[in-house]
Amino acid sequence: MRPNKRPLIFLLLATFALSAILLAACSQQGGQTVEVTRVVTEQAPGTTTEVEVTRIVEVPAEPSQTVSVEVPFYDEWSASPHNDTEGEPFNHWNEDDPAEVPTDCAKCHSTPGYLDHLGADGSTPGVVDVPAPIGSTVECVACHNEVTLDKTSVVFPSGIEIANLGDEARCMECHQGRASTVSVDQNIADAGLTEKLDTVSEDMGFSGIHYYAAAATQYGTLAKGGYEYAGQAYDARFDHVAEYNTCIECHDMHTLEIKLQECQACHTDVKTTEDLANIRMNGSLVDYDGDGDMEEGVYYEIEGLRDLLYGAMQTYSMETSGKMIAYDDHTYPYFFIDTDADGALSEAEAVYPNQFNAWTARLAKAAYNFQVSMKDTGRHAHGGKYIIQLLYDSIADLNTAIDTPVDMTAANRIDHGHFAGSEEAFRHWDAEGGVVPGSCAKCHSATGQPEFIAEGVVTSQPAANGLSCGTCHNDVQNFTLYEVSSVRFPSGATVSFGERDSAANMCLHCHQGRESTVSVNRLIGDLPGDEVSDSLRFLNIHYYAAGATLFGTEVKGAYEFDGREYTGFNEHVGTFNSCTECHDTHALQIVIEDCGECHEGADSLEGLRTIRMTDVDYDGDGDVAEGVYGEIDTMRERLYAAIQAYAVEFTGTPILYDAHAYPYWFADTDGNGRVNDEEGGFASWTPNLLRAAYNYQDSQKDPGAFAHNSSYVLQILYDSIQAVHGDLTGATRAEVRTFGQ
Repeated sequence: MRPNKRPLIFLLLATFALSAILLAACSQQGGQTVEVTRVVTEQAPGTTTEVEVTRIVEVPAEPSQTVSVEVPFYDEWSASPHNDTEGEPFNHWNEDDPAEVPTDCAKCHSTPGYLDHLGADGSTPGVVDVPAPIGSTVECVACHNEVTLDKTSVVFPSGIEIANLGDEARCMECHQGRASTVSVDQNIADAGLTEKLDTVSEDMGFSGIHYYAAAATQYGTLAKGGYEYAGQAYDARFDHVAEYNTCIECHDMHTLEIKLQECQACHTDVKTTEDLANIRMNGSLVDYDGDGDMEEGVYYEIEGLRDLLYGAMQTYSMETSGKMIAYDDHTYPYFFIDTDADGALSEAEAVYPNQFNAWTARLAKAAYNFQVSMKDTGRHAHGGKYIIQLLYDSIADLNTAIDTPVDMTAANRIDHGHFAGSEEAFRHWDAEGGVVPGSCAKCHSATGQPEFIAEGVVTSQPAANGLSCGTCHNDVQNFTLYEVSSVRFPSGATVSFGERDSAANMCLHCHQGRESTVSVNRLIGDLPGDEVSDSLRFLNIHYYAAGATLFGTEVKGAYEFDGREYTGFNEHVGTFNSCTECHDTHALQIVIEDCGECHEGADSLEGLRTIRMTDVDYDGDGDVAEGVYGEIDTMRERLYAAIQAYAVEFTGTPILYDAHAYPYWFADTDGNGRVNDEEGGFASWTPNLLRAAYNYQDSQKDPGAFAHNSSYVLQILYDSIQAVHGDLTGATRAEVRTFGQ
C-alpha cells in the first residue's frame, strides 16, 4: 500500500500560508529579506518522513507588491521539455482562430487541459470539456494536485485500463499515444475494407500513434498500442529489474533525463545515453533482423527490421497502386508519394499536397506499426521485443501480397522459451486479471522461483513477460545464483546434481513434471484394472519434464508398473551430465558442437536423432541402424494403436489424442478418427487405460526423452502396451541400465 501523502501536502500548504503571514508582518518594516524554515513531519501508516521546507521571501517596501518564493525543483523543471516555452508542443495553436488548444490536444499540451481531464478543476474526469487557453506548459500543478495523489490507473486509447499503478500514472496519461489496434481496425471498417485488404480506397487513410508513446511500448499487448495482427500473440509489459521498472524510476521526474549513473551499475559499458542503444542481454539471444549480427544492441535489431518493412511497404504500394510510398519523420502527414520512385523523398516531394493517397487496409496496418517503431525514441529500452513483433508481423503480412517477398528466413520473431513473453506459458493468465495462481507461479512467473527458494512455497504472482534475470540470479549486478542444493519431485523423492550445481538444480524446479507414479496410484487406489470407473480422470504430467526422464526410477515421474525394474539416473559422460552442461543456460539450445566430438554425424538436431549405442531392435521393426529416437517413436505409435483398440473393446468409446488441445484425450463419438469441436474429453477411464495414457503423454511432452533417458522411456512404453493388451510381437523390453554401463 502506498503511504498517504495528503498530510504532507496539507502541512506544506500550511507552511506556505505561514510564510505569507510572516511576510505581511515584516513588509511593514519595508525592504527586507525574510527566510522562513519549517521542518514538516508526515506520519502515515508505516512511514515517517521529515521534510525541511525553506522559503526565501523578498519583502518590498510596499505591502501590495508581489513576493518571490523559491519552489523546490524549479530549476530542474524549468529547463526540461515539459517547460519548453518556445517549442512546438506548446505553441502549435498560437496562430489559430480562435487561439486555443483544442479539446483533443489540451490534455497533454497545456496544464488547464490536463487538470480538466483529471477532473481536478471540478469538471467530469476522463474527458476534456473545453479548449484550453494557450500559453501554458506542463506546470507543477499538473502533476501535483489532489487528484494525482490518489491516481492509480490509466485508460489507454484501446479502451483498456491499466490499474494498480504508482506515481508513474501521471506520466502515462500523455505518454500512451492516441491510437491502437482498436482504432486502426475501426478506420478500416469505416472504409469498408475489412474483407478487402488490398483494395485501394480514397476512404482509407493513415492512422498515427502520435509522439513518445513510451507507456504503450512498455505495456505491449496489455495496452495494444501497436497494431496486433489477428492470431498472433504479443509480449506484455516489459519488466526490467526491481526499482527500475517505471517511468520515474528510470527518468528524473523533473528534468526527464535518464538516470544514467544508475544504469551503469549493471550496464558497465554504458558511458553516455547513446551507449544505451548497444545494450543486449542474455534474454535476447536470437537474430531478430536476420543480418547475422547478434552482438548489436536491440536498438539496431529494430532498425534492421524497420528497414526491411520499409522496403516491403514500397514494393507493395507500387504493385497495388503504381505509387511508391515514402516516409518523412519530421513532416506531417509523414507518408508521401515518391514521385520519381527513387526510394527517397526530395524536399519538393515531402509537402502536404503530395501526401500518399493510395492506401489499402493492409498498407495502413503496416504503416501504423512502422511509425509506432519511430515515435518512441526509447523503444529499445521500453519494450523492444513488442516493437520487434509488430515489425516482423507487418513484414510477414505484406509478404503474402507482393510478388517478391522479403526474405525472412534468418529473422526471428520471438526468443527462446524462457524469454518468449508472448507465448502461452506466460500469457495464459492475462484474461484472468494477470495473476498467476500459486499452483503455477513457480514456473510461469518471473518471481515465483525466488519465493519458492526462500520460503518453500509459492503464492500468487503477477503475470510476467517471460523469466527475468532475477528469476535465477540473486544479484543482478554480479549475476550470482540462488543456492539450491537439492530438489524435491512430485513423487516425494529428493535428488540433486550436486550442491555446487545450483544452476542445473534450479532447472529441476520446473522441468520435473507435476505428477508421478505416486499420484496416479493415489487416484486409482484398488480399482480393478480393466473396469470403467467414474472416479477416474486423466492426470497430465505437464510439459518438458526432462528432469523426471533423466532421473528415471529415482523420481518415478512416469508410471511404473508393479513388479518391474526401471533405469535410474542416465549417467552420460564426464562434463556432459547435467542440464547446464548439455544446454546453453540462456538460449536453452543443445550444445551440439560438443556432441559431435564423440557421436559422428551428430552436428545437428537431426544428427542427434541418429545416435544409438546398442544393436537391440526394441520396437520390432527390423531396423537396428536407426537412432534410438526412431525406436521410441515406433513404440509410441504401437502404444497409441493399443490404447485405441483397448478403449473400444473395454469401454465402448473410441478415444483420440491431440497433443495441442486440453484435455489431450477426447471421445471420438462419431467415430470419424478426428477431434471435432463438439467432442469433449474422454471420460470412460479404466485404471490400465489411465496408466497407459499417462505414459503416452509423458513420452510426448519431453521432446528430448531419447537423449535424456532412452532406456527408461522404452521401458514405460513397453509396459504400457502390455497393460492394455497390445501387440508386442518382435519388440524387446529395454535393458535396465546401471551406473557405468
